[in-house]
Amino acid sequence: MKYLTLLITGLLITTFTYAQSFKEEVDLLQAAFGMEKKVIVDQFVHPDEAQQDAFWKVYDEYETKRKDFGKKRLDLLVNYSEIWENMSDAQADSFMKELLKLKSSTDRLLVSYFKKVKKVTSPKVATQFFQIESYILTTVRFQLQESVPFVHQGS
Repeated sequence: MKYLTLLITGLLITTFTYAQSFKEEVDLLQAAFGMEKKVIVDQFVHPDEAQQDAFWKVYDEYETKRKDFGKKRLDLLVNYSEIWENMSDAQADSFMKELLKLKSSTDRLLVSYFKKVKKVTSPKVATQFFQIESYILTTVRFQLQESVPFVHQGS
Protein backbone atom coordinates (compact mmCIF):
# COMPACT_ATOMS: atom_id res chain seq x y z
CA MET A 1 0.00 0.00 0.00
CA LYS A 2 2.95 2.36 0.57
CA TYR A 3 3.91 1.96 -3.10
CA LEU A 4 0.37 2.84 -4.14
CA THR A 5 0.32 5.92 -1.90
CA LEU A 6 3.68 7.09 -3.26
CA LEU A 7 2.56 6.54 -6.85
CA ILE A 8 -0.64 8.53 -6.35
CA THR A 9 1.17 11.30 -4.46
CA GLY A 10 3.77 11.62 -7.21
CA LEU A 11 1.15 11.84 -9.93
CA LEU A 12 -0.89 14.40 -8.03
CA ILE A 13 2.09 16.61 -7.18
CA THR A 14 3.32 16.48 -10.77
CA THR A 15 -0.15 17.28 -12.07
CA PHE A 16 -0.80 20.17 -9.68
CA THR A 17 2.70 21.64 -10.10
CA TYR A 18 2.42 21.77 -13.88
CA ALA A 19 -1.17 22.98 -14.10
CA GLN A 20 -0.57 25.09 -17.22
CA SER A 21 0.60 22.15 -19.32
CA PHE A 22 -1.79 19.79 -17.63
CA LYS A 23 -4.56 19.90 -20.19
CA GLU A 24 -2.29 18.47 -22.91
CA GLU A 25 -0.90 15.77 -20.62
CA VAL A 26 -4.05 14.53 -18.85
CA ASP A 27 -4.67 11.65 -21.25
CA LEU A 28 -1.06 10.51 -21.03
CA LEU A 29 -1.02 10.65 -17.21
CA GLN A 30 -4.34 8.85 -16.91
CA ALA A 31 -3.23 6.18 -19.36
CA ALA A 32 -0.01 5.59 -17.42
CA PHE A 33 -1.83 5.56 -14.09
CA GLY A 34 -4.56 3.34 -15.50
CA MET A 35 -2.01 0.75 -16.57
CA GLU A 36 -0.25 0.86 -13.21
CA LYS A 37 -3.54 0.85 -11.38
CA LYS A 38 -4.65 -2.27 -13.21
CA VAL A 39 -1.56 -4.08 -11.92
CA ILE A 40 -2.43 -2.94 -8.39
CA VAL A 41 -6.04 -4.08 -8.74
CA ASP A 42 -4.83 -7.44 -10.04
CA GLN A 43 -2.84 -7.90 -6.82
CA PHE A 44 -5.93 -7.39 -4.62
CA VAL A 45 -8.87 -8.74 -6.63
CA HIS A 46 -8.90 -12.48 -7.21
CA PRO A 47 -11.66 -13.77 -9.48
CA ASP A 48 -11.36 -17.45 -10.24
CA GLU A 49 -10.18 -18.45 -13.68
CA ALA A 50 -13.69 -18.79 -15.10
CA GLN A 51 -14.57 -15.24 -13.92
CA GLN A 52 -11.43 -13.39 -15.00
CA ASP A 53 -12.51 -12.37 -18.49
CA ALA A 54 -15.88 -11.13 -17.27
CA PHE A 55 -14.28 -9.26 -14.35
CA TRP A 56 -11.70 -7.47 -16.50
CA LYS A 57 -14.30 -6.54 -19.09
CA VAL A 58 -16.44 -4.89 -16.40
CA TYR A 59 -13.35 -3.35 -14.78
CA ASP A 60 -12.21 -1.78 -18.08
CA GLU A 61 -15.71 -0.35 -18.52
CA TYR A 62 -15.51 1.09 -14.99
CA GLU A 63 -12.07 2.60 -15.63
CA THR A 64 -13.27 4.35 -18.78
CA LYS A 65 -16.09 6.03 -16.85
CA ARG A 66 -13.91 6.72 -13.80
CA LYS A 67 -11.29 8.42 -15.97
CA ASP A 68 -13.95 10.74 -17.38
CA PHE A 69 -14.77 11.85 -13.84
CA GLY A 70 -11.06 12.14 -13.10
CA LYS A 71 -10.55 14.46 -16.06
CA LYS A 72 -13.42 16.65 -14.91
CA ARG A 73 -12.06 16.74 -11.35
CA LEU A 74 -8.58 17.67 -12.54
CA ASP A 75 -9.94 20.35 -14.87
CA LEU A 76 -11.84 21.75 -11.90
CA LEU A 77 -8.65 21.75 -9.82
CA VAL A 78 -6.68 23.48 -12.57
CA ASN A 79 -9.36 26.18 -12.62
CA TYR A 80 -9.22 26.38 -8.82
CA SER A 81 -5.44 26.80 -8.92
CA GLU A 82 -5.91 29.86 -11.11
CA ILE A 83 -8.49 31.61 -8.90
CA TRP A 84 -8.13 30.41 -5.29
CA GLU A 85 -6.30 33.50 -4.01
CA ASN A 86 -8.97 35.92 -5.21
CA MET A 87 -12.00 33.64 -5.41
CA SER A 88 -15.34 35.45 -5.28
CA ASP A 89 -18.36 34.07 -3.44
CA ALA A 90 -19.95 33.16 -6.78
CA GLN A 91 -16.79 31.30 -7.88
CA ALA A 92 -16.60 29.49 -4.52
CA ASP A 93 -20.24 28.48 -4.80
CA SER A 94 -19.77 27.25 -8.36
CA PHE A 95 -16.58 25.37 -7.46
CA MET A 96 -18.23 23.60 -4.53
CA LYS A 97 -21.33 22.66 -6.53
CA GLU A 98 -19.16 21.06 -9.20
CA LEU A 99 -16.86 19.37 -6.68
CA LEU A 100 -19.77 17.89 -4.72
CA LYS A 101 -21.47 16.76 -7.92
CA LEU A 102 -18.28 14.98 -9.03
CA LYS A 103 -17.78 13.37 -5.61
CA SER A 104 -21.33 12.08 -5.61
CA SER A 105 -21.07 10.83 -9.21
CA THR A 106 -17.80 9.03 -8.47
CA ASP A 107 -19.27 7.36 -5.39
CA ARG A 108 -22.38 6.28 -7.31
CA LEU A 109 -20.20 4.90 -10.09
CA LEU A 110 -18.26 2.74 -7.64
CA VAL A 111 -21.46 1.40 -6.08
CA SER A 112 -22.97 0.60 -9.47
CA TYR A 113 -19.82 -1.25 -10.57
CA PHE A 114 -19.68 -3.14 -7.28
CA LYS A 115 -23.09 -4.53 -8.28
CA LYS A 116 -21.93 -5.29 -11.84
CA VAL A 117 -18.78 -7.05 -10.61
CA LYS A 118 -20.87 -9.06 -8.14
CA LYS A 119 -23.16 -10.16 -10.99
CA VAL A 120 -20.32 -11.49 -13.16
CA THR A 121 -18.14 -12.89 -10.37
CA SER A 122 -19.11 -13.27 -6.71
CA PRO A 123 -19.87 -11.12 -3.66
CA LYS A 124 -16.35 -11.78 -2.34
CA VAL A 125 -14.65 -10.63 -5.55
CA ALA A 126 -16.96 -7.61 -5.74
CA THR A 127 -16.00 -6.74 -2.17
CA GLN A 128 -12.29 -6.99 -3.05
CA PHE A 129 -12.92 -4.68 -6.02
CA PHE A 130 -14.85 -2.22 -3.83
CA GLN A 131 -12.19 -2.26 -1.11
CA ILE A 132 -9.21 -1.53 -3.38
CA GLU A 133 -11.11 1.08 -5.39
CA SER A 134 -12.29 2.74 -2.16
CA TYR A 135 -8.76 2.72 -0.84
CA ILE A 136 -7.40 4.31 -4.01
CA LEU A 137 -10.21 6.87 -4.13
CA THR A 138 -9.74 7.79 -0.46
CA THR A 139 -5.97 8.12 -0.96
CA VAL A 140 -6.45 10.36 -3.99
CA ARG A 141 -8.97 12.52 -2.14
CA PHE A 142 -6.66 12.80 0.87
CA GLN A 143 -3.64 13.72 -1.25
CA LEU A 144 -5.66 16.31 -3.14
CA GLN A 145 -6.92 17.80 0.11
CA GLU A 146 -3.34 17.97 1.39
CA SER A 147 -2.04 19.71 -1.73
CA VAL A 148 -4.87 22.14 -2.47
CA PRO A 149 -4.51 25.49 -0.70
CA PHE A 150 -7.38 26.90 1.32
CA VAL A 151 -9.41 29.74 -0.16
CA HIS A 152 -8.27 33.14 1.10
CA GLN A 153 -10.72 35.04 3.26
CA GLY A 154 -10.12 38.27 1.37
CA SER A 155 -11.68 41.59 2.25
